Amino acid sequence: MDTRTALLDSAEAAARQSGFDAFSYADLSRAVGIRKASIHYHFPVKADLALSLIERYTARVLDQLTAIEAGHRDAADMLHAYRRLYRDALAGGTRLCLCVALSAGRNSLSDPVLTQLDAFHTSSIAWLTRVYERAVEDGTVFGVFAPETEAAATLALMEGAQLVARAAESVSRFDQATAALGARLVPAEMDQA
Repeated sequence: MDTRTALLDSAEAAARQSGFDAFSYADLSRAVGIRKASIHYHFPVKADLALSLIERYTARVLDQLTAIEAGHRDAADMLHAYRRLYRDALAGGTRLCLCVALSAGRNSLSDPVLTQLDAFHTSSIAWLTRVYERAVEDGTVFGVFAPETEAAATLALMEGAQLVARAAESVSRFDQATAALGARLVPAEMDQA
């Protein structure tokens, strides 16, 4: 693994566990085993590190959403998989997804990072809107109100449920918070009938 990737991996793990403001270049230096000057070579200031983190994370999540869309035949299955992404990101209640962690500490983020964070949320809502539009067609989600409104609410639900679960260090809090959405999804065996 190259130094830049090791730095990004270490910084992402720290941000997801404790928040972006909770670690320093000295912490990264110890974690990766390089001098702070070497970190500054790759990321002159912490805002550069944050921007690289959010860009990498956005690309990874968008790839996952594309795979979900390609690998699941109906909207309910896609929403189950989407919910699992957020649930799995909790790592047993010890971490948040990077965008939730960054959103919680937005006051210390640079404008380019905030722009990228907004782009992540916009892309997520666009993807979820397509899923809810499919739900209207395939009938696998009960009571779809308006696809774009449902999409925004689902993103807020997942991110908020993560915060509650992380605060309690309990994945069951995430499960409780997202149970109502799960109840709206037609079970696969009913869908095949």
